Amino acid sequence: MNEAFYSLPQEKQLAIFNASMEVFGAYDYQKASTDLIAAKAGVSKGLLFYYFHNKKELYMKTYEYASQILKDELCDSHLAEITDFFELLSYGTQKKLQLLSRNPHLQPFSMRAFYSMHQPVSDDVHTKLIRGLDQSYQLYFQNLDMSKFQDGISPLQIFNMLLWMTDGYLHIRDMAGLPVDLDDIDRKFSLWCQMLKKVSYKEEYQ
Repeated sequence: MNEAFYSLPQEKQLAIFNASMEVFGAYDYQKASTDLIAAKAGVSKGLLFYYFHNKKELYMKTYEYASQILKDELCDSHLAEITDFFELLSYGTQKKLQLLSRNPHLQPFSMRAFYSMHQPVSDDVHTKLIRGLDQSYQLYFQNLDMSKFQDGISPLQIFNMLLWMTDGYLHIRDMAGLPVDLDDIDRKFSLWCQMLKKVSYKEEYQ
């Protein structure tokens, strides 16, 4: 990416990233129009490719931007004070949902990125996604009270189970052509946490 991009006013940088999330979130990568992104951002296509050398770079920088605003939303002072695994999950989920409600293009873009297959960006996205999940676990769960877990059960196991359950839920809705309902995700995730807490925590902490 051309360093001149960072000399733009922040408002213009955000306009480009928001336009990119909107268009890439609405269409598969190959069908997403850079002409449309440029128009929505209020810049010429030539200027867009002056800042980003090609379509793939624009996509990957948009993905990095989306990942960073999510990280910034979660990393607050209260997060480091939470030592209970399920309380931490609940807090993080609420923060994510608040962010998604403020950024309407973030959710569809993230969904398409997560389920990207056989696209020129798919391998790069999946590599960053796996690395990001590992880093997130190490960052957000470093202060857990491990004594609450039953012997032989690790928080990473439960974390992965919740990821798989959420992934399956979203995939089924996507296959059925149903929109993502953030309130329903919140309800389902809370229910799954309650169920897993009963099988992973010692009785006195359930």
